[in-house]
Amino acid sequence: MKLMTKKNVLSLVLVLCLGAMTSCSSKSEQESGDDSAMSAENFALELNGTSDGNTAGGLRTVFFDYESSDLSEDAKSALENNAKWLNVASSVDIQIEGHCDERGGHQFNLALGERRARSVRDYLIALGVSESRISIVSYGKEKPLAFGHDDSSWSQNRRANFMVTAK
Repeated sequence: MKLMTKKNVLSLVLVLCLGAMTSCSSKSEQESGDDSAMSAENFALELNGTSDGNTAGGLRTVFFDYESSDLSEDAKSALENNAKWLNVASSVDIQIEGHCDERGGHQFNLALGERRARSVRDYLIALGVSESRISIVSYGKEKPLAFGHDDSSWSQNRRANFMVTAK
């Protein structure tokens, strides 16, 4: 009985070691710049899919500070990943949608949403994404992601998300 237990333990250790080696090799391929991990097939990609709904391929929504269209370091990092994905998925066209929280007037928020969308578009273009693949629109405060009336909800609504317009 003890021999069987040792054999089972050795088999388990072998399986765990092989699993660890396999996950390490996958990680190193992604870290080494292997673009196959960035391909459109590895993500849910739908026509009219959105980054808010995780159906816009590898594109991720970016968020803004209150009354700001400046890109934070987190937003820039997300946009760098978005640009890499867009450069691999070269047939995908996008619309960047600028949004605001519920505070402020209608016209103010439409203008701020447009500045946010332009800021994101300009950064993507600087990263090599063709301007012809990008359109922008501002929804101001008309399409909130979160419906609460507090800082947590407002921070989720101050965003620029992506919609797939061609794939």
